Amino acid sequence: MAPFFTVEGGHVLRGTVRPSGNKNAALPILAATLLADGPVVLHNVPRIRDVETLIALLQAQGAKVAWTGDRTVEVDARGATPADPDPELCNRIRASILLAGPMLARFGRVRLPPPGGDVIGRRRVDTHLLALEQLGARIEVGATYAFEAKRLIGADIFLDEASVTGTENALMAAAAAKGRTILRNAASEPHVQDLAHFLVELGAHIEGIGTNTLTIEGGRPLGGGTFTIGPDHIEIASFIGLAAVTNSDLVIEGVRPADLRATLLGFERLGVAPRIDGERLHCAAGQPRRVAADIGGHVPKLEDGPWPAFPADAMSIALVTATQCEGMILLFEKMFESRLFFVDKLIGMGARIVLCDPHRAVVSGPARLHAGTVESPDIRAGMAMLLAALAAEGTSTIHNAGQIERGYERIHERLAALGAVIQRGER
Repeated sequence: MAPFFTVEGGHVLRGTVRPSGNKNAALPILAATLLADGPVVLHNVPRIRDVETLIALLQAQGAKVAWTGDRTVEVDARGATPADPDPELCNRIRASILLAGPMLARFGRVRLPPPGGDVIGRRRVDTHLLALEQLGARIEVGATYAFEAKRLIGADIFLDEASVTGTENALMAAAAAKGRTILRNAASEPHVQDLAHFLVELGAHIEGIGTNTLTIEGGRPLGGGTFTIGPDHIEIASFIGLAAVTNSDLVIEGVRPADLRATLLGFERLGVAPRIDGERLHCAAGQPRRVAADIGGHVPKLEDGPWPAFPADAMSIALVTATQCEGMILLFEKMFESRLFFVDKLIGMGARIVLCDPHRAVVSGPARLHAGTVESPDIRAGMAMLLAALAAEGTSTIHNAGQIERGYERIHERLAALGAVIQRGER
């Protein structure tokens, strides 16, 4: 059955919402439980499809995994086996590639199919392979990726790009490798930091967390432990965009302010300036929603980049927000050559957007959006179209809503609690 959302737009929302745990932290942390010689308890785990798929992969390997609370998962991976992971499950999510590092470290071998997930352009895995090779792995690339290593040895590694999942795979393998590993040009996003802190909780020694150089003293015993996953800063950005496009008054509770600096700067450029008070973020109604011109009156630009720059995963949200802001802005999405292709659906709803090339779009607003029937191509574009539907006049239908549910927990219920008129169906 394929889920879809029916959304009646034009309603002002009000209330308080709490972000889910960061899915991009939960996935590598679940994979890293394969390294633990003892039970692990994880709190604030989002109950979304991608997490359920990775849990199914762990269970298929022989790990004992159970939800013991609303967002609490207990994992005991001591009984896991070196069998090849289920190809059908691997094809559902890109995060399946995160099994390479921990399984190679624990069993000395693993064979994985190419990762699945969003179709938003080429998503290279070269960084993963090159890093694991430098730690001592032999890799054969064909219809599958076959990794083998009798022993992993620490190394001084310069990653060819600041890949998030590439850094995470190298970090997990390095924690189990003998000797010191230095990861240079490492990604430092909040979810990478969460993984590093989790490994420290298990007994790893890691220096430089939050920077682009990580030093790991590998080979230490890794036991069990308890860890709480941080809030999803991309979901927080989505709720900021939600408040902006519907001109609503929303409070987001449980934020981590240090994760939001670039995000807030980006929204301020659009004339949206939420206020942070401790761990609460207040998005007041009546924001100016006016694009701030660059000095000299030039057309401003909002672009993403490696952390701590504006997050690539928030660009789709920023784009739909810009359609409701006065002025013109160039959005430059640098990472994925197909991520902006969903703008044709927004144009069909009345947005004024010129797609310059696969990476750049010029948005002129505010535009009066009208309802449409659209299909979600990926998690973030799907959420952006959901925001557009909530801002539009009339009733929209969003097909392939399962893509949105891969990354946003019970989103229709949480939006309805804020006053949105939204129903979920299946056909």
